[in-house]
Amino acid sequence: MCGIVGYVDRSGNPAALDVLDTGLSSLEYRGYDSAGVALADDDLTVVKREGKVEALTAALATEAPDDVAVGIGHTRWSTHGPPSDTNAHPHTDCTGNIAVVHNGIIENYDTLKAELQERGHVFESETDTEVIPHLIEDGLDRGCDRETAFRGAIDRLEGSYAVVATFADENELLATRQDSPLVVGLGNDGYYLASDVPAFIEYTDRVTYLEDGEFVRVTPTGVSVTDIEGTEIEKSISTIDWDPEDAGKSGYEHYMLKEIQEQPRALRKCLRGRVDEIEGRVSLDLDLDRSGVDSTHLVACGTSYHAALYGAQLLRAQGIPAQTFLANEYDETCLAGERPLVVGVTQSGETADTLGALRTAQAAGAETLAVTNTIGSSAARECDHALFVRAGPEIGVAATKTFASQQTALHLLALWLGGGDVDPGHIAALRAIPEQVQSILDDDSAREVAAELADSAAYFFIGRGPQHPVALEGALKLKEISYEHAEGFAAGELKHGPLALVTPETPIIAMVTGYDERARKTVGNVKEVQARGAPVVAVTDGKADVEQYAQHVLTVPETTPEIAALLANVQLQLLAYWIARDMGRPIDKPRNLAKSVTVE
Repeated sequence: MCGIVGYVDRSGNPAALDVLDTGLSSLEYRGYDSAGVALADDDLTVVKREGKVEALTAALATEAPDDVAVGIGHTRWSTHGPPSDTNAHPHTDCTGNIAVVHNGIIENYDTLKAELQERGHVFESETDTEVIPHLIEDGLDRGCDRETAFRGAIDRLEGSYAVVATFADENELLATRQDSPLVVGLGNDGYYLASDVPAFIEYTDRVTYLEDGEFVRVTPTGVSVTDIEGTEIEKSISTIDWDPEDAGKSGYEHYMLKEIQEQPRALRKCLRGRVDEIEGRVSLDLDLDRSGVDSTHLVACGTSYHAALYGAQLLRAQGIPAQTFLANEYDETCLAGERPLVVGVTQSGETADTLGALRTAQAAGAETLAVTNTIGSSAARECDHALFVRAGPEIGVAATKTFASQQTALHLLALWLGGGDVDPGHIAALRAIPEQVQSILDDDSAREVAAELADSAAYFFIGRGPQHPVALEGALKLKEISYEHAEGFAAGELKHGPLALVTPETPIIAMVTGYDERARKTVGNVKEVQARGAPVVAVTDGKADVEQYAQHVLTVPETTPEIAALLANVQLQLLAYWIARDMGRPIDKPRNLAKSVTVE
């Protein structure tokens, strides 16, 4: 993994180099450690560099022709072999006439590599991907045409893959996918292949999504999609509702800060048409028999898992049994004869672990629902139902506005599954969320607190009830972008072990809202850490009077307990951002992380 882009010109004014360079820059948000391109003319020109796309761009200026009509590019996130020029994609065969880019993992590459080496093939890299061009070469040596050789190579692979191949002296791309996303862009000047729409969104908004096992041939005269048997498939064309500028920084220093600031707009979109104040109802456009939902399983990873934990609490509050599972730990034993509604929470809709869990549920006969940000994603297409969070494009690797939108969408789902009739006060609280988030964003307190806390030994986040998943998310956000040790706990667990880690060098970020039993108990936990000399940051609406025990206070508006957790999270996002910025971290591209994790 991580980012693929391919282009075939149809305009007569070939500019593949510019398209590939732009596409790779647009895919930087996914996380990567090297990049490369292959340009197909009479010969193949392959240029690869470890490091950032900027280094590749500089090399292309002197090493690549700028009038080529066909090419492929890739940003790599290392899985087999460390980052290096040699291990970067594209990879070629022995003749140098075939180049391939690949996302995923080839599980049987050791066996294939040994077999090919016995037949005289010479390998240059440590990657699993390099077996693919050699397998294609092997097919061509046996007299197969290009497409047959490509299909034969793919047939030998075990694992996950999105593969795009190009050939010297041939104006075509061949591609396929299995458990890894691949989308076709249909433009006026050319045709595009990519792992994600931002790679070509400035050129076209017309797309076709490939399904697992489908093959595509792209030439200057058109796009042909066929099934595994070679039978042509009629594919639908979708229009992406993104302005290319939505994927830009719009003057912000980092995408993450821009996306934090975009949350009021994203939340308005999530709520629009779904909350009716006059009727006092929540309505969702789901063709789902909610009367038949006796229980729910929520499966997710990372930030989405924290949203799922939050959603499960709200479902249980509506009287609907709900369990949350890490998607990579979900198997048929988790179902244990049940047939719950299985809800996959995935921002990209392509998270390999979550897709695997959903497929396990479907194989067992369970009904599935995707809660995702991405129309046309694998999760949205494969699940029985899809609920879109409507956050818009999110470029920063650390999720922000998608988490808040997931929280809101899951809140609406819980209310809808609970019957849809909602107390008018609760409806008003939902409608007030965007304005309340904006009021937090208009305050600069988090920046001031961050300046006091940067370079602490560790950071601990605590909360109860709906605030517990937010504590976990706050810690994850901070560790992702600052590289500092951070942990989230249920506040009551402090005395059961974590309190041993508390010192004057470990700030405690405590979420205390309302004045119920949970809030009062959390104030007691704050007193415990204060007695150990730890500085306390209270995220509070002021009702529990926790400020007297805190060195720093981040305020949130008064609202319901569930919504207060969402508002508290915005303060934690800002705190993490400003701490990381004060430490000079690469906020949008944290080391070792990818935006969309498409391998298990």
